[in-house]
Amino acid sequence: MDLLTTIVIILLILWLLGLIGSIGGTLIHVLLVIAIIVILVRIIQGRSPV
Repeated sequence: MDLLTTIVIILLILWLLGLIGSIGGTLIHVLLVIAIIVILVRIIQGRSPV
């Protein structure tokens, strides 16, 4: 698995846990947004998103 894929999966899990139990707060949401932006940039550049 690619490092970016691993990071995205971990962030998604933490984000879902944050929705349920309010762990991590704003930091998780900011990191999730950054991960989504990175994936979009890779798609725009024509590379595989994950």
